Amino acid sequence: APAIGVPFFWPSAAMPNTVIDSWSSMVFLKFNGAKFSASDYPVLAKVFPSLVLPEARGDFIRIWDDGRGADGGRELLSWQEATNFSQFAGNIGGGAGHAINFHDGIAGNQPGFSRFNFTSNSVGDGVNFVAVRPRNIAFNFLVRAK
Repeated sequence: APAIGVPFFWPSAAMPNTVIDSWSSMVFLKFNGAKFSASDYPVLAKVFPSLVLPEARGDFIRIWDDGRGADGGRELLSWQEATNFSQFAGNIGGGAGHAINFHDGIAGNQPGFSRFNFTSNSVGDGVNFVAVRPRNIAFNFLVRAK
């Protein structure tokens, strides 16, 4: 059985204690931003002292940077906006140094991401877009509370 306070993925809408007989006395909670009581779940309160489980529905999990520098400045359990790629509806003339400005500052943190070159004028209907959602599969994200 999972330890109290350890997040885990679950492949069913039914809670584990209703599916696995040997877990029937356990309590599981979803990472849905809900508050919980320290008196009801004292061990869970030690792991999540804010007494609030993070809202994680529909989000991707990212491993904490912990000083590496790939995603600097992030705190554990912090939430981050998606990268906002600008949509462009026009044609661009050739040349060097067209700026890419991302609202989250990634261009400033990653040398070489802030500028790109066009060797000739763009052609076509002038509509450019970038798909940013990776392939994925949906699981419940749970924690054992008791």
